[in-house]
Amino acid sequence: MPSASDSRPRAFLRDALAGLVSTFALIPEVIAFSYVAGVPPQVGLYASFVIALVIAFTGGRTAMISAAAGSIALVVGSLVRTHGLDYLLAATVLAGLIQVVCGLCRLGILMRFVSRSVVAGFLNALAILIFAAQLPELIGVGWSVYVLVALGVAIIYGLPRITSAVPSPLVAILVLTLISIGLGLDIRRVGDLGDLPTSLPAFALPAVPLTLETLRIIAPYAFAIAFVGILESLMTASVVDEMTGTPSNKNRETSGLGIANVAAGLFGGIGGCAMIGQTVSNVKYGGRGRLSTACSGIFLLLLMVVLKPWVAQIPMAALVAVMITVSIATFSWSSLRDVVRHPKLSSTVMLATVAVVVATHNLALGVGVGVLLSGLFFAFKVSQLVRVTSTLSPDGATRTDTVVGQIFFASADAVAEAIDAAPAAPVVRIDVGQAHIWDVSAIGALERVAGRLRARGSRVELIGLNEASASIMGRLSPDMAGPSGPLVG
Repeated sequence: MPSASDSRPRAFLRDALAGLVSTFALIPEVIAFSYVAGVPPQVGLYASFVIALVIAFTGGRTAMISAAAGSIALVVGSLVRTHGLDYLLAATVLAGLIQVVCGLCRLGILMRFVSRSVVAGFLNALAILIFAAQLPELIGVGWSVYVLVALGVAIIYGLPRITSAVPSPLVAILVLTLISIGLGLDIRRVGDLGDLPTSLPAFALPAVPLTLETLRIIAPYAFAIAFVGILESLMTASVVDEMTGTPSNKNRETSGLGIANVAAGLFGGIGGCAMIGQTVSNVKYGGRGRLSTACSGIFLLLLMVVLKPWVAQIPMAALVAVMITVSIATFSWSSLRDVVRHPKLSSTVMLATVAVVVATHNLALGVGVGVLLSGLFFAFKVSQLVRVTSTLSPDGATRTDTVVGQIFFASADAVAEAIDAAPAAPVVRIDVGQAHIWDVSAIGALERVAGRLRARGSRVELIGLNEASASIMGRLSPDMAGPSGPLVG
């Protein structure tokens, strides 16, 4: 067994190489996202460098790659077109401050409400989008591109059978680049995507007037950037938690992303968040520590500024091969089997998440729909578990309605209808000893049915309230609870 001193340099090397692989996969997407947002490529590249470097120290999930993201680009495109780049930078800074506040308020706990079905749908939709994003590089191209992509995929899957000392995607990129240069192939290369940076990013405050009008313009975009970024980053963190079997600090990740976005805006970059495709690639090829995240940013700047002539020669076919294998690794193949095995409502949530994300290319919207459906389906299932049993005393003078289950907005009316439909009696006791009253809808339903029973001449008693139910009843309906006990006369 290797000693700690032996394993530490090996872990550093593994993280550095994994970060380098994710950097190559990051380049074309960041440039493409820059065009979507309507900004020069260097704006996205500068942001990616700054965000990756800062969040490596401030984030709460190691091995996660954060950079300029497509979802953010979609959100801010109209702001850039109508008001210009400086307003985008100001919105990015404000979004970062909002994220810092959210982290300090511990809003990362909201991830507990994202079900496993939503996570599976998120992964599957992302895998589909990653693969679909490669299609423009595979349509209407020469046979040499298909050969290079096939060779790249073969190297990525085949090399680990021989050795895992070097990440196979890195080898694939180097081999395909040498082949394309050596044979003089006329194919699309990274340099064809747009102008690359020629200098380091510089600190500068956004050139916008400090007025309420400016705040009115940028605030909607800032909140959109903030919450889309939080959602995607925390979803990605949950995926990495599952892949590595290690926990993460979601609140620290939220605040760390905010600090990174503030820095990005101050250094001339667009806002960003976690990049699920590059993160999966990083983890898949050995990235486990903060060094892999930092290296992805450092290598990005190094490749863009110092090694720009060489990076420009990398064939897009090599990056397509890497991203195809990442999409295959991202897809939750077991979910295809689970569609049949799992409850229909859970499968519906997963499929709905996939459908919305693929249709809109908006990961945040798809996850939002999935979470909403999960909540509705959960409420529906719990409401079906409520039972009301009515029994009459031997003399017929007292009827006891025993309620079992959770009384809340989805089940309250059904409980009231069952009590109202039971045979009349001079005294009606509603026994909630095996039930729990949750909200104002439940209290309102009990008040209404009690009123109808009184109107028919019955005396109504509410018995068996547990402490929590009695507390909410006492606050929201003192008459129903009664000053000295749960009695309605």
